[in-house]
Amino acid sequence: MNKYALFLGCNIPARVPQYEKAARAVLDRLGIELVDFRRFKCCGYPMQNVDREAYVLSAAGNLAVAEEAGLDMLVLCKCCYGSLRKARYLIERDENLRRLVDRSLQGRGLRYSGRYEVKHFLSVLYHDVGLDAVRAGITRRFQDLRIAAQYGCHALRPSEITRFDDPIRPRILDELVEATGAVSVDWPMKLECCGAPLLGVNDQVSRELTRKKAADGKRAGAHYLCTACPYCHQQFDSVGRASDLSDGEGQTLSPILYPQLLGLSMGLGEAAVGLETGPNGGSNLLSFLST
Repeated sequence: MNKYALFLGCNIPARVPQYEKAARAVLDRLGIELVDFRRFKCCGYPMQNVDREAYVLSAAGNLAVAEEAGLDMLVLCKCCYGSLRKARYLIERDENLRRLVDRSLQGRGLRYSGRYEVKHFLSVLYHDVGLDAVRAGITRRFQDLRIAAQYGCHALRPSEITRFDDPIRPRILDELVEATGAVSVDWPMKLECCGAPLLGVNDQVSRELTRKKAADGKRAGAHYLCTACPYCHQQFDSVGRASDLSDGEGQTLSPILYPQLLGLSMGLGEAAVGLETGPNGGSNLLSFLST
């Protein structure tokens, strides 16, 4: 059984708890053991452009906790994933920063050598578990369900740091979607920003980016947007609930988290993967499942 240190970050427990619930459920089905650590703190991302040293020290503390346990980190949030990967990259290449990290960690009884990896949830499914094992766990395939795969920005770029997928032609999420029987549609705005980074800075532009992406996915024939980033998911969900993504008939292109999509195809119930019922919930998805 593969074992990982689960890093939830701040946003998921507070705002997207269904992501954690669904991810735990499908990983358990696939034989993945997750270890929780109360010593995990913020990934450091909020400080990246404010105080470089504070950012790296915050990230390094988490990396060291996982190293002490002898475990790779499994990260659900793509923002946390990019932040932790970048901190590793900076520590490896900056001797002064490395000495600062060493001194800070020594005072906490920790050390960091870079021996263990930071992996995103999708990477673990695709590379460590493998598509064949994912397909083997599926009991009811989706039929005629068309999905617009929303990759998000922080896992893809900068690619030399994140090493998640080809930043120009990513395939990991598409292939994981298609493993469930759904069709991953080709859509021109697939790799464009969802608009979330501008929320609170310029809400009008933020919503417009979201509307344009959703409209593009609908034109491509998608029934749902599939996300694996809490920020992207919240953005599409909140704008959609405000009817800003309406097609004129009260229907929206709702987001579905990938572990929820996978969980339903594995025979897990709506409650088990944290899905609501109703027009934007899991009940519509169930109609696409084979009997």
